[in-house]
Formats: sequence, C-alpha cells, structure tokens
Amino acid sequence: MHTVPLGRSGLHVTPLCLGTMTFGEQVDSATAHAILDRSLALGINFIDTAEMYAVPARAETYGATETILGDWFAARPGVRQRVLLATKAAGPPRGMPWIRHGRAEFKASDIVESCEMSLKRLRTDVIDLYQLHWPARNLPAFGARYFDPAQDKPAPAIEEQLRALDSLVRSGKVRAIGLSNETPYGVHEFVRLAEAHGLARVASVQNAYCLINRSVEHALDETLHRLDVGLLAYSPLGFGLLTGKYDTGGTSGPAAPGEARIARYASVRSGRWGREAALAAARRYNALARELGLTPTQLALAFCRSKWQVTSTILGVTSVAQLEEDVAAFATELSPDILAALDALHLELGDPAL
Repeated sequence: MHTVPLGRSGLHVTPLCLGTMTFGEQVDSATAHAILDRSLALGINFIDTAEMYAVPARAETYGATETILGDWFAARPGVRQRVLLATKAAGPPRGMPWIRHGRAEFKASDIVESCEMSLKRLRTDVIDLYQLHWPARNLPAFGARYFDPAQDKPAPAIEEQLRALDSLVRSGKVRAIGLSNETPYGVHEFVRLAEAHGLARVASVQNAYCLINRSVEHALDETLHRLDVGLLAYSPLGFGLLTGKYDTGGTSGPAAPGEARIARYASVRSGRWGREAALAAARRYNALARELGLTPTQLALAFCRSKWQVTSTILGVTSVAQLEEDVAAFATELSPDILAALDALHLELGDPAL
C-alpha cells in the first residue's frame, strides 16, 4: 500500500488507518492482536488509538485499548518500528470523572501527564502523532449543531495547550501533533500561534466524515487545504449504518443486530449515530449502492477514497473478516456519475449525523 504525506510533519501514512476503539470492549486481546497482525500484513502502517478507549467509555476499560496495543508491541519485537502510532489526550472530562481524576481544567500539565501515561501503556518511547481528542473551549461537537456563546466558560488558552504539545515534541516523546473534533477557527488558531511563536505545527485533524456527515465540507476543508493540514476521516461507515446491517431490523428492538454497536449500547443510540434521520438517510445510500451493483460498504469507503479532502480513512473493525472486507471495499473506484448522484442525494438529505 502506498503512503501519503501527513501535513508538513515529515510522516508518511497509508490511506487506510486502523482504528482501535473496539479493542478491550467488543474485541478481546487475542482477536485484537490477530486484527493488528493482519492489518500489518495488508500493508497498513498507521494505527490510531486514544487514552479514553475502549468505547463506549467507562472506568473499567479506560486505557484498555492502549494496553492491548502495548502488549502487541512487546510480543512482536521490531513491529513498533514498522508502524506509525497515533493516540489522543482526552479533553476536559465529558461525563468521565475517571480521566485525570475528573480535573476539568485541561492545563498544560494535564496534557503532559496524559502523554506520559499513554507512553507507559503503549510500551513505547515515542508517539508518532499525538492529538487532542476534543477542544477545551465551548463549541458544537459530538452531535451539537449550533455554537452558543452563552455556554462559554473559562478554558485554557490554545497557546498554553500548544506549548505543552511543543514541549513533548522537543523532549522527543512525540514526533508530530494533531487535533480532533475541531473547527476551522480552532485549526487556524493552532497554526497561527505555532507560526508566530516557533512552536510545533499541527499536522492533522481527525473529524467524522462519511456520507451521512459531510460537515468537513462546511469550510473546514478549505482551512485544511490552505494551511496544509491533513484530514483523518473517522466513522467512514457511520458507526455501521452505512454497511446495511441496520437496514432491515433498525437500531433497536428484537430485530436489530444485537452485537452491533448502535443496537448494543444505549449511549450510542442516544447520540448522533442513533438518530432516526441518520438511519433513514443511510438506508437511501445503501439502496443506491445496491442499485449500482455495489455493497453499501464499498460505496461508503470508496466515497472517502475519492475525496481530495481525506489524507487517511480510519477503519474500525471487530474481526479479521471485517478488516479484509473493508480493505477490499476501499479499492473500489467511483465514476463521476456516481459521485454526482451522491452529491444530489446529499443535497436532499443533508448531514443527519452531524
């Protein structure tokens, strides 16, 4: 598999990235290691995780995913040098008081502490890409649609967070830095301050991007392009909605696929991926895929592959078979006519999983 530059970091990543948030919850350690082995064999050099994983987040599985990855590295000498490893520092706790003892400030010292703990769990001396999982300031995220300035509260300055990240780069613990769940304003400020003060420059932003959530195209894509920052697209399959698995039985009730994430976890059903409008839109895209002689998975992943906005698409899987299906689906090429049909459907349906 070929590689592409990740912003101006000097890192080169594969267009597919293995997401790991199911490891330690839906996926046990042995299965996770098998998925990791097969991912490497398929040519994927990029792995993404986070300190708060597994998902859905709970105190009992906090850090479990990073620990599974650390065990994999320890059991396979030399493998760590063959992959680019990304992880994330959780922002101010969002109903997760077990993270950093519930401290809400997200000061520079909190970022450094989170990094130190991740390094230990991952059993590595350096993290290739260290990301802020979500911003400390007030903004619409994770399904919130509108910015409300009345909700502003004191928050650490972006410059303070950036200096903490820069200190990790200068100490050799981190090679490059990134953001996640960010807005055009946030990306611009991080880059502006880095250039003004000679600090580490953001290489990437990890945001949701798929057929039922194209919010990246609402000005963030211009920001990323003009500032030379890469997009890491997460949830390209809309938490499974765009695989077709929920088309018949829905996301809840006796006919729903019980082991699938939206059906299994009430916390997921209560969020953006559990909206009726998201399922209704996904069914329309999935029907179009079948009309075109494609699987829903092929259409959804090929859409991400076709977009100039995307540097790397993050796959989350629960089995080796799913991984192999997704990698094969990603190779699908969409014609201009199909892409135009997707745009037309998007114009009608909007972004129900925003």
